[in-house]
Parts: sequence; C-alpha cells; structure tokens
Amino acid sequence: MNIHEVQESELGSLFDLIKAKAEFDGCSESLKASVESLREALFSSKPLAHALVAEVEGKIVGMATYYSIFSSFIAMPGLWLDDLFVYEQSRNLGIGEALMKHLCAIAQSGGCGRIDWHVSKFNEGGKKFYRR
Repeated sequence: MNIHEVQESELGSLFDLIKAKAEFDGCSESLKASVESLREALFSSKPLAHALVAEVEGKIVGMATYYSIFSSFIAMPGLWLDDLFVYEQSRNLGIGEALMKHLCAIAQSGGCGRIDWHVSKFNEGGKKFYRR
C-alpha cells in the first residue's frame, strides 16, 4: 500500500472516488465537482484543499481530502477531514487506518492541535471505524 498526496495525473482517479463517495452518501445529485475544478482547487498557486490517495497494486482505491482550519479555543491550526472513502472491495484491509495515520502525521508536522470531521449518523460502518 502506498499513501501519498494526489498527483495532478491522478485527478481522474480521485474524481472517480469522489463520485463513488457521493453515491455511497446517497447524494449523487449534489456532486458539482469536475476534474478541472479539482485541478484548480488542489493545484493552483493557493490550493484550497489537499488530497491523499491510497494505492494498492498500482490502483488508487481510497482517498482522504482535507484542508486547514483554525481553532480559537486552543489558538492553534488544525485540519478538517472533508472526505474519507475507500472502495467497498478494498475495505477491511487497513487502508482507511493508513490514510488517517498519514493525515495525523501531516497534522503533527504542521503544528496542528487537532483534526476535526463529521460522520453521518446513518453511516454505522463509518462510526465504528472512527471509534477505533
């Protein structure tokens, strides 16, 4: 397994994961992103967000998208985990945990005080994962 920041040449695979996440969440109609809008958001001179991808046997099978936040309560920066998703056929292989550990390392090296996220109350598998 290889966890790394998404490369511009991998944006099509990232977009496919985002589409699959929208389908999983039951809100495909809300998806307005495109490969081009992702390129602008992630690779402009002032990126709005970042994305990690998980690659197994040469195929991208998971992602974590995130961006910087600030907590006034602790007066420190943090990271907001926007989406974490692994294709169903690649779940239970430690990919989600590896993505989270990589994100934690990024937060720690950036002097962040915390990582925040939400999980849908309907996503029982996701709630179990995050509790672990």
